[in-house]
Amino acid sequence: MIIGTAKIYLYANWVHSLKEKRMIVKSLIAKVHNKYNVSIAEIENQDYHKSIVLGIACVSNDTRHANSMVQNVLGFIEGNTDAIVERTEIEIL
Repeated sequence: MIIGTAKIYLYANWVHSLKEKRMIVKSLIAKVHNKYNVSIAEIENQDYHKSIVLGIACVSNDTRHANSMVQNVLGFIEGNTDAIVERTEIEIL
């Protein structure tokens, strides 16, 4: 069993409230769920309205497939949000 995980740090400087941030995060999570078969959730900085940290995980039987899935999801997130990607952390276990 191969587990692919990623943590993506986003910065949304136009967000002015936690309510606005929640709407953005919920929308992004729903889009990822509809397109990819991965688990995704907001995992850190939930009380900071300009910072979004998402955790992604997938299970596969092949390292290349798990890495490909994680890379595709990260690319999708980057292309579907106006937030700035500060950094990403990828780990294949």
